[in-house]
Amino acid sequence: MSALLLDTHALLWWQTDSERLSAVARKLIADPSSVIFVSAASAWEIAIKTKLGRLNGAPQAAERFAELLAADGFIHLPITHHHALCAGGLPQAHRDPFDRMLAAQAICDGLTLVTVDPAFADFQVDTHW
Repeated sequence: MSALLLDTHALLWWQTDSERLSAVARKLIADPSSVIFVSAASAWEIAIKTKLGRLNGAPQAAERFAELLAADGFIHLPITHHHALCAGGLPQAHRDPFDRMLAAQAICDGLTLVTVDPAFADFQVDTHW
């Protein structure tokens, strides 16, 4: 069994069946033994990018966020004060607040992050792609 946390792009590419999602990521997400978590930080990032007009490929991702997670059997991962404190203590090399929170949640909760983003190497987070 794998406990995975999807980066926002991995979630969106899964939901839109994008070719940009790697074969490894697709197989891990589709594996019935995988437990898939999606962070509240991804909902926040999707809402902001939708408002800015930067999510044309997934126009209903923000308004149907909970419904889409439920349809795939994904588990909502709330942000706790433990996550916030961990995120604040991460190295300053990478300042993206969404990435910092996802890294903190992966570290605190022992999850493997599914991401193409090489920036997570700064945080020494286990990743798959």
